[in-house]
Amino acid sequence: MSDTTLTIEERPVTGGVATWVWMNRPEVHNAFNAQVIAELTEAFQALSQTERVRVVILAGRGKSFSAGADLDWMKAAGAASEAENREDAMRLAEMLAAIATCRKPTIARVHGAALGGGMGLACACDICVASERAQFGTTEVRFGIIPSAISPYVLRAIGPRQALRYFQTGERIPAARALALGIAHEVAPETELDSVIDGLIAELVKGGPNALWEAKSLVAAVAHQPIDAALRAETAARIARVRATPEAREGLAAFLEKRPARWIAES
Repeated sequence: MSDTTLTIEERPVTGGVATWVWMNRPEVHNAFNAQVIAELTEAFQALSQTERVRVVILAGRGKSFSAGADLDWMKAAGAASEAENREDAMRLAEMLAAIATCRKPTIARVHGAALGGGMGLACACDICVASERAQFGTTEVRFGIIPSAISPYVLRAIGPRQALRYFQTGERIPAARALALGIAHEVAPETELDSVIDGLIAELVKGGPNALWEAKSLVAAVAHQPIDAALRAETAARIARVRATPEAREGLAAFLEKRPARWIAES
């Protein structure tokens, strides 16, 4: 993607490619503006529908993952009307949704700062791998605003009790604390980030491509629901539908025949 705020890199993996989406504005710590938002939305929507893509990794060039919103973009928002701000916020919300609902497993590769919207990006991904020196934070209140668009994804990661603290204090969250809170799944030295991610990719591609999406969809459907008759019926219907797919039949046949499943064997 030339002349854009992103660079896209494909690396071969079993059964297809792992696609690395690099935010490429190192001079502003990958802060995002309207162009970044539009391009991330477009990229994740396209990758979601690209069959050869097995995993998507979101990363940042330079010293930071993403320091949040671009200052010029924020100044423009401050001068805009409420209606214009609503439209702008909706575009940000749609970008985060495109990441969160991508049909491929998504991994955030976080080094340096992941602040404000940058923390939202990390939490919107399925898995977050952070360097030991990474710093997270919902710093919006220090600018007189709130972490509204990112809140569903941050709350999903840390829960409302912790959000009450960090949404109001705006304090920095070091990597070790981020791991304990549930923001990060793995923390490693920056020099080992890619090897940790490669290990995760190797595990992810062992799963059937459709099953990975169905598992992701299952979490969204079941989380925080009461365990009642409706939920039991929902989960039964989901497994019954998935069991009937060609992928599931192939997975069972491969297991019984003691051979790799087709999505592993074909590369």
